[in-house]
Formats: sequence, C-alpha cells, structure tokens
Amino acid sequence: MQEIGKTLIIFGVILIGIGAYLIFMPKIPLIGKLPGDFYIQKKSFTFYFPLATCILASIILSFIFYLWNRK
Repeated sequence: MQEIGKTLIIFGVILIGIGAYLIFMPKIPLIGKLPGDFYIQKKSFTFYFPLATCILASIILSFIFYLWNRK
C-alpha cells in the first residue's frame, strides 16, 4: 500500500507541475522563443517546432533525475 501512495503522490506532483507550466508559460520570457526554435508561417500554413526549447528542457530534466537517483 505504501508504494501505491508514493506513486499517487508522484503523479500528483507531476500534474501540479504541468498545471503550473500551462498557467505561467506565457509569462516566462524566452520559453519557446529561443534561437533554434523553428517557426514558419505561410498564408494558410503554420509550422512551429521548439527544438532549442526541447533540448534545454531535456538537459534540465536529465540533471534533476540525475540528482534524484544519487540518493
């Protein structure tokens, strides 16, 4: 039962993080506007691929999980 409780707490923290990201993301400068984020707009077509933002998020999450696993 303790494992289920820990799992639910982890999922709750993840959901809170996603919710905070969705609320505060428009207010954070540079997220989604980094050099290396592709944004192509034509008359009836828009393509957006945040490559640099994805790489930055991957580096940050990798560091967080590295610290988490050191325990």
